Amino acid sequence: MEDRQQQPEQGAEPGTGILHVFGQQLKLCRARAGLERPEFGSLTGYSASTIASFEQGRRIPSPQFIDKADEVLDAGGLLRASKDEVARAQYPAFFRDAARLETQAVELHVYATQAVPGLLQTEDYARAVFEMWRPFLDEETIEQRVEARMARHEIFVRRPTPHLSFVVEEAILHRHLGGEAVWRGQLEQLLLAGQRRNLEIQVMPLVRQEHAGLAGPFTLIEDRNGQRIAYTEVQGDSRVHTERGKVRELEAAYGILRAQALTPDESLALIEKRLGDL
Repeated sequence: MEDRQQQPEQGAEPGTGILHVFGQQLKLCRARAGLERPEFGSLTGYSASTIASFEQGRRIPSPQFIDKADEVLDAGGLLRASKDEVARAQYPAFFRDAARLETQAVELHVYATQAVPGLLQTEDYARAVFEMWRPFLDEETIEQRVEARMARHEIFVRRPTPHLSFVVEEAILHRHLGGEAVWRGQLEQLLLAGQRRNLEIQVMPLVRQEHAGLAGPFTLIEDRNGQRIAYTEVQGDSRVHTERGKVRELEAAYGILRAQALTPDESLALIEKRLGDL
């Protein structure tokens, strides 16, 4: 398979594409059941205006709402069938393929340079990151993005348990995004995550004289079928690499990065020290 550069998916933005199709299906099912929006909203725990937003494709419904709506409207699984695709619409267009691959990962390895990797972020830290996004995101989009990022934490309780590792630049530990309180909670989260048996965090020190990751951040994924994939992203321009030569290059770079970084125990000690310095 060739490398695929991800361009903005206009058809997947609110108001079009899968959200528009799901909204139309929801409206038809509601009408067939003889329910007005206020009545249907009370049965599912949402306001009539929110139901209208779902039906018009302007707002992304949660998986819990979709399950409840399918049950209340006796849709026979029609609405549930779109749940995965609707969930993907929570992510920026450039990240949707990576999000799908992440759900299939048996191994996932991340090299991060600018911020704490999304999988390790607290809700408050993630919200601070999205609030700094340029161009600005509206409040509803920020909340959708935060919810989607937190939903990715499912990987930590998935069975079979995937093997996860992270190499993060030490500079990230000096960048208190969101303020001291948010950053304190984020450091505590990193320490807790580092205690997981299937997860390792390593810090790349600022003082290293050799560095294998100067070309930028990337993620390595192995799926349940044994396929190895790499994902790179810069300024919202993302690429999924499946060509074996390119993936092998990044795997080699990651191996060197792990050798150059602090050990997991040393890294957690450094994170703990940074927390104590606050």
